[in-house]
Amino acid sequence: QVQLVESGGGLVQPGGSLRLSCAASGSIFSINAMAWFRQAPEKERELVAVITRGGSTNFGDSVKGRFIISRDNAKNTVYLQMNSLKPEDTAVYICAAKSSLWSTYDSWGQGTQVTVSS
Repeated sequence: QVQLVESGGGLVQPGGSLRLSCAASGSIFSINAMAWFRQAPEKERELVAVITRGGSTNFGDSVKGRFIISRDNAKNTVYLQMNSLKPEDTAVYICAAKSSLWSTYDSWGQGTQVTVSS
Protein backbone atom coordinates (compact mmCIF):
# COMPACT_ATOMS: atom_id res chain seq x y z
CA GLN A 1 0.00 0.00 0.00
CA VAL A 2 2.96 2.29 0.61
CA GLN A 3 5.52 2.81 -2.09
CA LEU A 4 8.96 4.10 -1.21
CA VAL A 5 11.52 5.45 -3.64
CA GLU A 6 15.03 6.30 -2.50
CA SER A 7 17.46 8.61 -4.20
CA GLY A 8 20.73 10.36 -3.50
CA GLY A 9 23.19 7.51 -3.23
CA GLY A 10 26.57 7.58 -4.85
CA LEU A 11 30.30 7.68 -4.34
CA VAL A 12 31.76 9.98 -1.70
CA GLN A 13 35.18 10.37 -0.14
CA PRO A 14 35.84 9.61 3.52
CA GLY A 15 34.89 12.59 5.64
CA GLY A 16 32.37 13.75 3.08
CA SER A 17 28.63 14.14 3.28
CA LEU A 18 25.65 12.82 1.39
CA ARG A 19 21.90 13.24 1.71
CA LEU A 20 19.51 10.45 0.88
CA SER A 21 15.84 10.99 0.15
CA CYS A 22 12.89 8.63 0.49
CA ALA A 23 9.64 9.68 -1.14
CA ALA A 24 6.51 7.90 0.06
CA SER A 25 3.26 7.46 -1.82
CA GLY A 26 0.12 5.38 -1.53
CA SER A 27 -1.46 4.81 1.89
CA ILE A 28 0.63 7.43 3.61
CA PHE A 29 -1.95 7.87 6.37
CA SER A 30 -1.10 4.39 7.61
CA ILE A 31 2.58 5.10 8.29
CA ASN A 32 3.55 5.07 11.94
CA ALA A 33 7.30 5.23 11.49
CA MET A 34 9.87 5.38 8.76
CA ALA A 35 13.42 4.20 8.96
CA TRP A 36 16.65 3.83 7.13
CA PHE A 37 18.37 0.47 7.14
CA ARG A 38 21.63 -0.50 5.54
CA GLN A 39 22.96 -3.76 4.25
CA ALA A 40 26.65 -4.32 3.69
CA PRO A 41 28.23 -7.50 2.32
CA GLU A 42 28.67 -10.23 4.93
CA LYS A 43 26.97 -8.14 7.59
CA GLU A 44 23.52 -8.23 9.09
CA ARG A 45 21.01 -5.66 8.04
CA GLU A 46 21.44 -2.73 10.39
CA LEU A 47 18.94 -0.17 11.57
CA VAL A 48 20.45 3.24 10.91
CA ALA A 49 17.79 5.72 11.95
CA VAL A 50 14.08 5.96 12.73
CA ILE A 51 11.61 8.80 12.70
CA THR A 52 8.14 8.24 14.13
CA ARG A 53 4.83 9.77 13.20
CA GLY A 54 5.21 12.06 16.20
CA GLY A 55 8.61 13.22 15.05
CA SER A 56 10.87 11.49 17.55
CA THR A 57 14.11 10.03 16.22
CA ASN A 58 16.53 7.28 17.10
CA PHE A 59 19.88 6.32 15.64
CA GLY A 60 22.04 3.27 15.55
CA ASP A 61 25.14 3.44 17.70
CA SER A 62 27.46 3.37 14.73
CA VAL A 63 26.04 6.57 13.25
CA LYS A 64 25.13 8.62 16.32
CA GLY A 65 26.50 12.11 16.07
CA ARG A 66 27.10 11.81 12.34
CA PHE A 67 23.72 11.11 10.72
CA ILE A 68 20.45 13.01 10.94
CA ILE A 69 17.01 11.79 9.92
CA SER A 70 14.38 14.38 9.08
CA ARG A 71 11.14 14.75 7.17
CA ASP A 72 9.25 17.10 4.92
CA ASN A 73 5.58 16.33 5.43
CA ALA A 74 4.49 18.52 2.54
CA LYS A 75 6.55 16.40 0.17
CA ASN A 76 5.95 13.07 1.96
CA THR A 77 9.69 12.65 2.04
CA VAL A 78 12.17 11.48 4.66
CA TYR A 79 15.82 12.38 4.47
CA LEU A 80 19.00 10.91 5.83
CA GLN A 81 21.80 13.43 6.12
CA MET A 82 25.07 11.56 6.40
CA ASN A 83 28.13 13.45 7.58
CA SER A 84 31.71 12.48 8.37
CA LEU A 85 31.31 9.40 6.25
CA LYS A 86 33.62 6.46 6.79
CA PRO A 87 34.46 3.53 4.51
CA GLU A 88 32.55 1.28 6.88
CA ASP A 89 29.39 3.23 6.03
CA THR A 90 29.50 1.68 2.58
CA ALA A 91 26.27 -0.24 2.07
CA VAL A 92 22.97 -0.36 0.29
CA TYR A 93 20.71 2.04 2.15
CA ILE A 94 17.06 1.05 2.23
CA CYS A 95 14.05 3.08 3.28
CA ALA A 96 11.28 1.31 5.17
CA ALA A 97 7.91 2.10 6.71
CA LYS A 98 5.62 0.43 9.21
CA SER A 99 2.00 0.94 10.13
CA SER A 100 2.15 0.61 13.93
CA LEU A 101 4.53 0.74 16.86
CA TRP A 102 4.38 -3.03 17.23
CA SER A 103 4.52 -4.08 13.61
CA THR A 104 7.46 -5.09 11.55
CA TYR A 105 8.51 -2.88 8.70
CA ASP A 106 6.22 -3.90 5.88
CA SER A 107 7.05 -1.47 3.12
CA TRP A 108 10.50 -1.28 1.61
CA GLY A 109 12.21 0.76 -1.02
CA GLN A 110 14.52 -0.60 -3.65
CA GLY A 111 17.66 0.63 -1.95
CA THR A 112 20.36 3.03 -3.01
CA GLN A 113 24.08 2.31 -2.99
CA VAL A 114 26.38 4.46 -0.91
CA THR A 115 30.09 3.91 -1.39
CA VAL A 116 32.62 5.72 0.77
CA SER A 117 36.06 5.41 -0.75
CA SER A 118 39.09 7.40 -1.82
